[in-house]
Amino acid sequence: MDLLKIVWLSLGSLLALFILTKIMGNKEMSQLSMFDYIIGITIGSIAAEMSTALENDFMQPLLAMIIYALASVVISFVSYKSLKVNRFLTGPSLILLDNGEIYRNNLKKAKLDITEFLMQCRTSGYFNLSDIQTAILEPNGKISFLPKAEKRPATPSDMNISVPVDRVVVNVVLDGIVLKENLYHTGNDELWLEKQLVSQGIQNVDDIYLATCDCNNNLSVYLKKDLENKHDFFD
Repeated sequence: MDLLKIVWLSLGSLLALFILTKIMGNKEMSQLSMFDYIIGITIGSIAAEMSTALENDFMQPLLAMIIYALASVVISFVSYKSLKVNRFLTGPSLILLDNGEIYRNNLKKAKLDITEFLMQCRTSGYFNLSDIQTAILEPNGKISFLPKAEKRPATPSDMNISVPVDRVVVNVVLDGIVLKENLYHTGNDELWLEKQLVSQGIQNVDDIYLATCDCNNNLSVYLKKDLENKHDFFD
């Protein structure tokens, strides 16, 4: 009987979490402020307690979850209306690098060492610090990079060139499975796909890890290959 009650309470806590998350608004982890992160952890902990509340009244943890969710909504609304409250809750941005100077004190405030900072640069596509004009740690913990003018990729507007509107690349094969609806969305069918694969020397769709179709009807295929590169360039 207790096990059945745990099942129903767990399902109830999941439903409550889903509803409260919708009320609070969907955000990526990188978009969460410190306050949002704390609220999320607390609500999750209360939900876990609610799912095993065999003897206690499950309404108590549910009420606590609702109060935390409403507090998050109120704080978000007040932050939207008041810049001072927003700055107080989210905190300031920190300049980590500017014009060739690394600000060590700001790195310390951000609890980042130089190795972690370099890793963040690489994951953002900057393998050379000399290519970066400014690096700013945003309140959500993400680092924004401004490349130097001479390192910034040239855009069509720089050269006064008009370009056609681009479209999203569509996945048409995923892990050996043909995504028929996506394929039809591109204006093609299985016969077209088969011809394209044959022209690229691919006989079996099961060998495909990913295949995409762009706005120009070009098919890009990535085969399943169990390759591994164990060399670490940054040791």
